[in-house]
Amino acid sequence: MDSTRSGQVLALRTFSGLADNPHTSTTNGSAHSLNTGASESRPQEPSRTYQALLVFAGFMMLGHIIGINSIYGLFQEFYTSPETNIKDAQGQEALVSLVGTIGSGLTWSGCIFVNPIIPRANVKLITLIGAFIMSAGIILASFCDQLWQLFLTQGLLYGIGSSMYYFPLMSVIPTYFDRNRGAAMGIVVSGAGVGGLILSPVFHALLTRLGIRWSLRVLGLWNFAVSIPIASVLKKHGATGATGQSRVSMPIVKRGTFVLQACHLLLCPSVGMLSAIPSDEFGQSVGAFLQAAGNMVPNYYLTTYSVSVLSYSSSTGSLLLALNTAANTVARIGMGVLADRVGRQNTMVLSVIFSAVSVLALWYDSDPARFLAFIVFYGMLAGGYSALFPTTISEIYGIQNYASMNSAIYFVRGIGVLCGAPIAGIILGSHQSGDSNSNPSRSSQMLSIEALKTRYNDVAVFDGVLLLAAGLCVAYVRWLDARDKGGWLWRA
Repeated sequence: MDSTRSGQVLALRTFSGLADNPHTSTTNGSAHSLNTGASESRPQEPSRTYQALLVFAGFMMLGHIIGINSIYGLFQEFYTSPETNIKDAQGQEALVSLVGTIGSGLTWSGCIFVNPIIPRANVKLITLIGAFIMSAGIILASFCDQLWQLFLTQGLLYGIGSSMYYFPLMSVIPTYFDRNRGAAMGIVVSGAGVGGLILSPVFHALLTRLGIRWSLRVLGLWNFAVSIPIASVLKKHGATGATGQSRVSMPIVKRGTFVLQACHLLLCPSVGMLSAIPSDEFGQSVGAFLQAAGNMVPNYYLTTYSVSVLSYSSSTGSLLLALNTAANTVARIGMGVLADRVGRQNTMVLSVIFSAVSVLALWYDSDPARFLAFIVFYGMLAGGYSALFPTTISEIYGIQNYASMNSAIYFVRGIGVLCGAPIAGIILGSHQSGDSNSNPSRSSQMLSIEALKTRYNDVAVFDGVLLLAAGLCVAYVRWLDARDKGGWLWRA
């Protein structure tokens, strides 16, 4: 959730936390030198009016991207249903979820291409072009009647555009704040949850009244119309020096904490290459990959589970999705407060492990009451990693390596998003849910509710194992970071 959801949020809080904690460890050089370098490249403090405009623009932009990503479950429930306008998508959970994960995955993994050009390009123009491509993908999806067309529009075009729309603004905002970065973080991050909270019931209402084609057109036109004033807030060339260099430092890549955070398994597939990487570099990368893969699965299948297994109406399913998003929004603030008291890495470890517990204990073989509890608790717990992992990047690797490490790990998280939900769809298999006794002519394609619930139980086990493994990786990184800093501290 946001994934997932996303998030996907750059760490304005990171810089505030570093300023507040003079003992924060850095990888290259002292904290003093880092702060000096950042201040040299930071622009003069702008007016409060301009700061407010930047924060509001970030809030709205996150509401667009994370909100649309988080409600893809509504699209999936419709595309795979008998009412679908994409006939070869009916019952194809894995293929339809892959459309959404391509869009969401490219939102994050596209940073590895977008971030390096931001310091040298017109960020306002990049943002506008990205919003146009993103909106075009949504609108063109309304004309699709075959699944491969959705892959090109709602998957590929949307993902490329959303990445270009997202990263320029989020790389510029931190450079315009000094004392109030923490407050700016709270406001900007809240847009991620508010977007999904509003879009879920609104899009369902549009879908009910206008149908899928006009709903997509309205969504795409609205997205582009709002993106124009958002992009206009940006100056042509944003000062991004405070976020550090854009290239990945090879000494950092060779550290085990990076591999565990970013998933060097994808970059170094052979045993020989892996054996050359120090063990402490292996955990951070794997953790990011596994958490991103597992985090999006409930978001994509929450609505289909509530409709197909619990026999709720689609409108109730959209409300449950909104409830999940609302819990996630509130929890982001709570996780930030808790992290300041008990440590950011500690809080992140607990959030990932307990999100796995919530999946295995509450989603597996759930009845309506337990599923409602799962929606709330998973929404509260799943946001911890997305909200806190950018902060831990700076704490572990140093602020001067923040931009490069953030890009690399976002890239790996994007790849992780591409894997989780489609594999869950393969586990579910092609099916038409419902009561086969009431529709004998279609019984060969339909599953009983009990049979379908059994498949969802397998999905819950798959997702729980992914998240539990991610939690163990993050805990291992926590231990490795303490070792590298020369001693264990309970608050970290």
